[in-house]
Amino acid sequence: QVQLQESGGGLAQAGGSLRLSCAAAGNIFLVNTMGWYRQAPGKARELVADITRGGSTRYLDSVKGRFTISRDIAKNTMFLQMNSLKPEDTAVYYCAAQVSRTDDYVPYDYWGQGTQVTVSS
Repeated sequence: QVQLQESGGGLAQAGGSLRLSCAAAGNIFLVNTMGWYRQAPGKARELVADITRGGSTRYLDSVKGRFTISRDIAKNTMFLQMNSLKPEDTAVYYCAAQVSRTDDYVPYDYWGQGTQVTVSS
C-alpha cells in the first residue's frame, strides 16, 4: 500500500503564509504527477496545483502568483508554499499522487486524508 501524509495546515491571517508538505511512503516504485486539491464547505473539490515528475506545473487561476508547488523527487515529497493568503483560500487541502508500485509503470491514484487551512480576515 501507499500512504500520503500531509502536514503544515493551520490558521493564518489574510495576507499571511503557510507551507504544506506531503510525503509519500509505502510500496513505491515511482511517483509520477503529484498535486494539491482543496474542498471548501459546500463546494466541489478543485485542483489547486500539480507538478509532473519532470517539473511541469499547473495552477488554479485564483492562486497564480501567490502559491508555488515544488517537490523533492528523491524523497517522494511535495510542497505548497502559500503566500498572500485570502479568506477564500479556506478549505481542506488534499495531497494526491499517481504512483507506480512496480516496474510495469501502471499508475494508481492515492489521496491523503487532508489538512485544514483557515484564513481569517
